[in-house]
Amino acid sequence: MFITFEGIDGSGKSTQSKALASKLREQGYRILLTREPGGTDIGEQVRNIVVENHDNTAMIPQTELLLFCASRAQLVGEVIVPFLQDGGIVICDRYADSTLAYQGYGHGLPLDALRHILHFATQGLTPDVTVYLDLDPRIGLERRQKGRLMMMEEWNRLDDMELAFHQRVYGGYQALIAQNPNRWLVVPADPEASIVEKHILKALKPVLPKKPSTKKPTKKKGQ
Repeated sequence: MFITFEGIDGSGKSTQSKALASKLREQGYRILLTREPGGTDIGEQVRNIVVENHDNTAMIPQTELLLFCASRAQLVGEVIVPFLQDGGIVICDRYADSTLAYQGYGHGLPLDALRHILHFATQGLTPDVTVYLDLDPRIGLERRQKGRLMMMEEWNRLDDMELAFHQRVYGGYQALIAQNPNRWLVVPADPEASIVEKHILKALKPVLPKKPSTKKPTKKKGQ
C-alpha cells in the first residue's frame, strides 16, 4: 500500500507521517517512511539544491520542476517500487501532487505538460491514499516562522515565497481533491497534533491491509 501526505508548508505533514509510521509499525506492519525531495543519496543532494540552498534565488520554475522530478524518479525506482513489490507499506511525505500544486498552480506552469513529466518520472505509480492536511496558508506560514525562531526548524527556499504564492498552492490542492475525491483523505490540521493523528488513524483503518505482512523484513533505506 502506498500512502502519501500533502498540504501547504506548516500543515504538519512531517509530524503526522512519522506518527502514522510509528503506529503502524507497532501494529506489526512493515513500513518504509520517506520524503520528497530526498529519500535516496541522490535525492538528498537534489534536495540541497532545490530546497535548502537559499542562494539559488535565480532558479526558474522549469528548473525547479525538473529537479523535483529527478529526485522523485530516483526515489520511485530505487526505493518505493521495490518495497511495495516486497509487500510493505510506503508512507511518503509529499509526492507528485506537490508538483501540480506548487509548480503548476503556484508558479503557473502548464498542468498537462506537468502530468506527462510526472507520469514519466513516477513510472505511472499513484498513491492508494493521499492524506491532505487542510490549513489556511497564512496560519501555515506563521507556524513555519515560529518553528524557525523557537525550535530551529528547517526554513526552506519555498517558504520564502510571498503569501499569494502559497494561497495559489492552497487553491491548487482544492482543485486536485475535487478532481479525484476518492483518493484523498482531507483532515483539518488546525487542532493539536495528537487529535489530528487520531483522526488519520481512524480514517485509514478501513482501507489498511487486514493483516500485517508476515514476510521476513528486508533492510531498506528509510526503515
